[in-house]
Amino acid sequence: MRHVIEQAAAWQRAGVRFAMATVVRTWGSAPHGAGATMLVAADGRVAGSVSGGCVEAAVCAAAEEVLAGEPARVERWGVGDEDAFAVGLTCGGTIEVLIREAPPEAVLDRVAREAAAGVPVALVTPLDGGGCLAAGGDGVTGSLGDAASDRAAGLAAEGMLGRGASGVVPAGADQETADAAGEAGADATADAGGCAPARELLVQSFAPRPRLLIFGAAEFARPLTAIGAALGHRVTVCDARPAFAVPARFPGADEVVTDRPDRWFTAHAGPVGPATAVCVLTHDARFDVPVLALALRSGAGYVGAMGSRRTHTDRLERLRAAGATEAELARLRSPIGLDLGGRGAEETALSIMAEIVAVRRGGSGAPLTEREGPVHGS
Repeated sequence: MRHVIEQAAAWQRAGVRFAMATVVRTWGSAPHGAGATMLVAADGRVAGSVSGGCVEAAVCAAAEEVLAGEPARVERWGVGDEDAFAVGLTCGGTIEVLIREAPPEAVLDRVAREAAAGVPVALVTPLDGGGCLAAGGDGVTGSLGDAASDRAAGLAAEGMLGRGASGVVPAGADQETADAAGEAGADATADAGGCAPARELLVQSFAPRPRLLIFGAAEFARPLTAIGAALGHRVTVCDARPAFAVPARFPGADEVVTDRPDRWFTAHAGPVGPATAVCVLTHDARFDVPVLALALRSGAGYVGAMGSRRTHTDRLERLRAAGATEAELARLRSPIGLDLGGRGAEETALSIMAEIVAVRRGGSGAPLTEREGPVHGS
């Protein structure tokens, strides 16, 4: 979603007129969750996606009508519809999509700028299309039409700030309702009696990018940096050897530093949480063990290390000698990556990122042909 917002801001600065289509609710095996956004320009260009290709043509047609002066509206597509196969949503899911003209330039520029800087910010749009605003720690930019609505929108956004979640909440929702929408990334619009509120708000929250910390600027780190950056990570590459830690070798990295991995981790890693993945690729116990001991004690959601099974056994003993507990050692993904049967730096990097995604998303890593139920989890 972040790259689509960046594209939207760029189009707006260039004077391109366009409509935005955003998924607000999903049921069943929908390819994208709430918040997925597609841009349709008046000149025919398209960016982003709401369904992975299933209903994009129908969305473009609706967007053209909005650009021609029709009011904003919510459209629903799914296999239960008579024209489901006509529009192509044959995957078994159902989606609702809000289609409206682009937000005001000040609103979109703030969202794009603060999201890029890792500052928690949310874009709030009523499903009736009446206004739009950006909400964050520095207050509100834009308006839904009146001060009371703006305060209600700020409250709705507050519980979802910084979490990267999107969902629909009622105007004036309490913190618990906003939290529930953020956890589910979906519909939290009915009140206790099951009645829909007078006005519903789509809240799109932008969290800081997940972090990928790569220790060891070996050849495997080059494609890992590229894939990690393509998946939206903020990538740091660190190596104690100046000949390896050369920024030109890692054009996708946000920073390339020359330092001992453990020293850099202690001084510069900062808060390390579930959205941080640590990959240790130096294959040298002098560098591996100290930084792994720190990473395993941290809150990193993924810690992996490269090496053979013999290297792994030796590394475990060295980590125990360094004070690592059995619970900490159980968190270590080593040998790193999923078994894809691949060879070479690029395929190894793919297996590492596949494991990081599986751990973060709760995936099994098993072939989908061996599973039952919806392809896309709820």
